[in-house]
Amino acid sequence: MAIILLYPVAIFLSFLFLYHWRWNKTSFITNWPIIGMLPGFLLNASHVHEYLTSLLKFYGGTFEFQGGWLTGIKLLITSDHMNIHHICSKNFPNYGKGRKFREIFDVLGDGIFSSDHDSWKYQRKLLQTLLKDNKFKLFFEEVVKGKVEKGLIPVLDHVSSLGIEVDLQDVFQRFTFDSVCLMVLGYDPNCLSIELPKVAHSNAFDEVEESLLYRHLVPERWWKLQRRLQIGSEKKLLHAWKVFDEFVYECISTKREEQNLVKKEQLKFNLFTAIVMEEQEGEMSSNITQSNKFLRDTTINLLAAGRDTISSGLTWFFWLVATHPSVEAKILEEIKKHLVDNDKWRVSNIDELSKLVYLHGAICETLRLFPPVPFEHKCSAKSDILPSGHYIKPKTRIIYSLYSMGRMESIWGTDCLEFRPERWISEHGGIVHVPSFKFIAFNAGARTCLGKDITFVQMKIIASAILWNYRVQVVEGHPVSPSISVILHMKHGLKVRISKRFV
Repeated sequence: MAIILLYPVAIFLSFLFLYHWRWNKTSFITNWPIIGMLPGFLLNASHVHEYLTSLLKFYGGTFEFQGGWLTGIKLLITSDHMNIHHICSKNFPNYGKGRKFREIFDVLGDGIFSSDHDSWKYQRKLLQTLLKDNKFKLFFEEVVKGKVEKGLIPVLDHVSSLGIEVDLQDVFQRFTFDSVCLMVLGYDPNCLSIELPKVAHSNAFDEVEESLLYRHLVPERWWKLQRRLQIGSEKKLLHAWKVFDEFVYECISTKREEQNLVKKEQLKFNLFTAIVMEEQEGEMSSNITQSNKFLRDTTINLLAAGRDTISSGLTWFFWLVATHPSVEAKILEEIKKHLVDNDKWRVSNIDELSKLVYLHGAICETLRLFPPVPFEHKCSAKSDILPSGHYIKPKTRIIYSLYSMGRMESIWGTDCLEFRPERWISEHGGIVHVPSFKFIAFNAGARTCLGKDITFVQMKIIASAILWNYRVQVVEGHPVSPSISVILHMKHGLKVRISKRFV
């Protein structure tokens, strides 16, 4: 306890050190006695992703973060694509999520994002089977197109008719939360309506994400003491966690009752029902889904994947397109050619979306610069040597920065900071393939995101529907910067004005 109480004193002293350090041009970060490099990160916490990028550039793509004996934090941080190829693919068995990840992201339980070894293999195989099923593909298309027509369009028509500002990020979060709840649970919370109602369990998601990043920026003992005392960000996290768990367990209970009362052939398709049926009747039967805890963890992982990543990507996409008129013009030209009949937008089938090559490039370029998940964790099982030459001890915690990778000249060239969809289009008009360990937005190797294809489909449907039917103008003077969260939201939302393109 005495050591924990020294933290505030140490941080205060570190700011005194930093007063002098900030004038020192010989290095970007100083490893102080006792407190290590922690002061530099705390001082730059408000723009941590940009700060981390500057450090990685300075140190050649990889450096060891020393938190000092007082903090107990020791990490290897990298944006070197060859290191990431080695970690995610070449020596994948040596690098799992590890115990520390599961402690930090305890809200995810034992779901696919935090599990390792046999548990991870089982869950991935189960979800892979379901996402490839034609029933899911048809259901997914029905949900997304239905939510566009009955939710998104009415809301945008309403705000455009009133001429009022709207937070487009909030609209997208409502859209994706409704959609993913329908796909996973067969339940529509109707967050996306003209009234834009407050929904406690949706807002709880944001509060959890902010608190989880805080756990990355302070010593482990610090946030664990806060959790024990139920103060600060940990109090906020526990409350949000409780709110969301109540929502999920209530949905599970409802679905259980429905399955007991309704004949199997009459059950409406959703991932929850499909998971239970597949696990009980398929080749993988092991009665795991009899546990509400397993279903709770699976549900929360799927909801997190389907809500925040897509809403974040869409928000940054519309900001980039709205501030690059030439890109918008090319996308509109492509939509008119492939998705428009008599000036009316339509998507009759998903295959049509593959013709939108330039839009695909613009989405890839968005995800390159603003990956929804800005960093990933790994932990070594055995000793190893990375391609960069760094020696890895057993149980070494590794963080690779997806955000920084999109800003590395060594990967993307001297124009890496430019938003240029053309870099994704070949001379013959096709999509340029970039290895996943370079274009890392969907992770790489064995843990590559299972939802990659449906993410592109959903983003293309929403993007084409909005761009063809409306003009989106960012409110003048609106500040745009990444939030301090484990998901790359916009800190202040995206305030825009919407007007109909065709009257």
